[in-house]
Amino acid sequence: MHDPLMDSRPAFIDPADQELVAKGKEIYATNCASCHGAKLEGQPDWRVRQANGRLPAPPHDETGHTWHHPDAVLVDIIKNGLVPGVTAPPGYVSDMPAYNKLLTDHDIRAVLTYIKSTWSKQALAAQKEITQQRPQ
Repeated sequence: MHDPLMDSRPAFIDPADQELVAKGKEIYATNCASCHGAKLEGQPDWRVRQANGRLPAPPHDETGHTWHHPDAVLVDIIKNGLVPGVTAPPGYVSDMPAYNKLLTDHDIRAVLTYIKSTWSKQALAAQKEITQQRPQ
């Protein structure tokens, strides 16, 4: 089976696979929706720091910034959480857990396939361009 994340060029996770979208929707509902919203809407006031200095979970629909990141970064964030100096600014503290012990690479691709399946053609095209331009 071909694994797009193992290619030497930047990979693009295409949301055309409806079976993977359905699997991703289930995984998202179980693991992500409690913070990022059942409809990918994120937490209220997601751009405003909470009393503890952390930002609420952002939306994964087009109102958020998920589609501004290449797939390799999105996969890394899901696998490892937000890592200061890598996928977050130095010193940044986040409530985003690492899912590398809970979700397989296939599960992570499925979640991203589901999320991306909800975006407009324009947002998806922009995110594909970002993914293919950035080195991994």
